[in-house]
Amino acid sequence: MNTSQTDPITLTVVWNALLSIAEEMGSTLRRTAFSEAVREGDDFSTGVFDSKARLIAQGNFTPGHLGSMPYVIRTVLEYFPPETLRPGDAIFLNDSFLGSGHFPDCFMASPVFSEKTLVGFVVNTAHHIDVGGAAPGSQRVHGVTESFQEGLRILPIRLVHEGTFDPDLLRMILANVRIPEKVEGDLNAQLNANRAGSERLSNLFKEYGATLLDRVCEDILSASETRMRELIKKIPDGVYSFEDQLDDYGPGTEPIRVAVDITVEESSIEVDFSRSSDQVPAALNSYINYTRAYTTFAVKVFCDALLPQNEGGIRPIKTTAREGSFFNPTFPAASGGRATVQIRIFDAINGALSQALPHRAMGAFSHWNNPNIGGTDPRTGKSFVMYDLGFGGYGGRADSDGPEALAPVVNCRNIPIEVHEHNNPVRIKKLELITDSGGAGQYRGGCGLRKDIELLADQATITLLGDRHKFAPYGLFGGHAGTKAQTILNPDGAAEALGSKSVHQLKRGDVVSFRLAGAGGYGAPSDRDPAAVKRDLADGFISPANAMKNYGVDLD
Repeated sequence: MNTSQTDPITLTVVWNALLSIAEEMGSTLRRTAFSEAVREGDDFSTGVFDSKARLIAQGNFTPGHLGSMPYVIRTVLEYFPPETLRPGDAIFLNDSFLGSGHFPDCFMASPVFSEKTLVGFVVNTAHHIDVGGAAPGSQRVHGVTESFQEGLRILPIRLVHEGTFDPDLLRMILANVRIPEKVEGDLNAQLNANRAGSERLSNLFKEYGATLLDRVCEDILSASETRMRELIKKIPDGVYSFEDQLDDYGPGTEPIRVAVDITVEESSIEVDFSRSSDQVPAALNSYINYTRAYTTFAVKVFCDALLPQNEGGIRPIKTTAREGSFFNPTFPAASGGRATVQIRIFDAINGALSQALPHRAMGAFSHWNNPNIGGTDPRTGKSFVMYDLGFGGYGGRADSDGPEALAPVVNCRNIPIEVHEHNNPVRIKKLELITDSGGAGQYRGGCGLRKDIELLADQATITLLGDRHKFAPYGLFGGHAGTKAQTILNPDGAAEALGSKSVHQLKRGDVVSFRLAGAGGYGAPSDRDPAAVKRDLADGFISPANAMKNYGVDLD
């Protein structure tokens, strides 16, 4: 902050005010939303932009949304030049290429005015529980070969005119989704969030004046860029490469190569995914904005997790991927299930940078689970879509074990069992950590999570969205890999193993058992403190046989 043109007190006060605006927008969105994806799952994000459409401050929400926002606003202004915008307007879009990679993520951007002058923008993104398409939840992977099969694709439209929804556009949207009442409720919540943000940002400009606030924004961006470049300079120059694989893109298909080459030179860093597989004929591809978003997030985490992510901090980071590759597909590549790719982007960058910054790296995540179950609820006769989030363990770190049941890189939350059972015809029969699943190491990988869901409707469609069924989460520096994931239909009957991205028809009484992979360990197991092994045994994280096999600890 020593390069600032603004006095430190004013700069700090305004900066914290901008952060609080973004956070208040998020609180408003969460508390007024209708769907469990937004209300309980926290699958949304908020950001504050200046009049030049540069990201200044963001809420502590989903990196995939936030990293895409800067490019969304630039596109919005191409469709709607600033002079065409009015107070209370809201521009809406969900296009995969322009946005964050799949149709359920819907962006709403509102101009902010002070004394009739455009002073900035407030933006939010919410994952809508359904936007039409081939399967409930709009995230089917297998059998979807182009984006036209994935539901509503909306290029930038003025959905809200001076504070009021356009009734024709709203009617068109709601007519094409399976749960119109929840979609409409979440749209209203998005507008509520922008109204709150607009009012507070406008008042901030009235209080301090446009001249001072414009200077503060420049100082914030300059300081963020300077600090990011200082941190990158601490990484030894060189090229760092790593490869991993996604299971497949549906039953009977080949693995997807995830290859990254990271070039560090002086104060800049380039992350190149060009050696990765070609785009695939299934709804899993990662459009460049999404690839860019999680690349920026991963680099920032390695440099300084608490550094503000804004236009300034992004400048030293370049993301590249050859056109037509899995991480930079060409339209109309399908991408509805791209959420499962975000962890692998991070894991690949983590593996590469572990060579340069071993003390900041970790074993691979256990991966997460994002199934959608949809059909007709016999209690109401109406359609239902159960959108679930299941999170396992973090990898072992240089000084601690990986924790369990936390969201990796996405900043969402496990949706409570009670919410699912109240809103959907399901029963959660089991929710527990899986013993012996975390990779052994000086610091153990976090355990995987098991969740068994029983269907209480006559029939339903389940769309699976997971990974690590075939390739276990890696360990680092002698740490062992975690166990592989499994998805099993009717585990207590005629058990059937399901693919990580397959689609199935369920009938009443069917139970789907999700068993997430264990996370990778860090360091040689022989270096683990025997007292930690005994604590793991007491907590049920490992079995006596595991204690003896991996750590040589005989509790007898």
